[in-house]
Amino acid sequence: MHGTNPLIEKLPGFAGGTIDRVDHIRTNPAKLAEAFADPAARLLVLDGLEPVEVNGHLLLEPLAADADVADHVLLGIDPAGQPIFARLVADLGPNLVPTPRSRAIAGLVPAAEVALYGTARSLVHWHARHRFCSVCGGPTQPVKAGWSRRCDLCAAEHFPRTDPVVIMLAEYRGRVLVGRQHAWPQGRYSALAGFVEPGETIEEAVSRELFEEAGIRVRDVRYVMSQPWPFPSSLMIACIAQADDDALTLDPTEIEDAFWCDADAVRAALAEEPGAPFLAPPTMAVAWHLFDRWLAGVAPSDASA
Repeated sequence: MHGTNPLIEKLPGFAGGTIDRVDHIRTNPAKLAEAFADPAARLLVLDGLEPVEVNGHLLLEPLAADADVADHVLLGIDPAGQPIFARLVADLGPNLVPTPRSRAIAGLVPAAEVALYGTARSLVHWHARHRFCSVCGGPTQPVKAGWSRRCDLCAAEHFPRTDPVVIMLAEYRGRVLVGRQHAWPQGRYSALAGFVEPGETIEEAVSRELFEEAGIRVRDVRYVMSQPWPFPSSLMIACIAQADDDALTLDPTEIEDAFWCDADAVRAALAEEPGAPFLAPPTMAVAWHLFDRWLAGVAPSDASA
């Protein structure tokens, strides 16, 4: 394998947060009120769920004089000591699908700000979709600085959820499996992925998803890295596994096409070389970094096996 690509030092989008989440302030009403009244406190401005970028940074404004702490979530304290809040929105409308604008923010502002936006987007989205209790149907209200909701009727407490997703490369004799979904741009291929199901370990989810989507059995599942994905709130868990053979049986409802690809072909795709056998995922995606880590020798292949 060749040495590490220089871009390997970059983080996938929405990773690299530097904010202190200050749980001791979230759970203390007096300290929360103090943070909200701090002249240094700032509001992260969102357009619905979309980021607002000005001159290469997210737009932060002073809190309005008549703002109510109950209508905001405390994202945390930034390295400069500023409490950062986001305003909760009761109704975001019917269209909550991520737009090119929300994905492109990863290339417009520093990584720490991308991570801040991802946190805010996930939380604002969650609050808008959980205004009623899943236990009794009663209305819920934000508590703990916006990091949970409590039912007015039965007092059940609800917390923001994160959905774990495995995204993985299966490796066999120096090649990795790449696949594409039906809706992707022409030529785009990536690592296979799927949600972790209840009662399942990460390793079991990797094995199950690769068998369901590609018909291959794998072993020696190894964790590589992870990425928060705020559309609406997932955690991408990147892994590499060893396949027992290279015979494929694709699930046509999930995968349009898949093939085994050697290191030179993966390297050409990441470098966007003319004639590369597939269009790689963007550098903001953890899949790009998973390919790059594989090339760097995190999971060296055994071509002689």
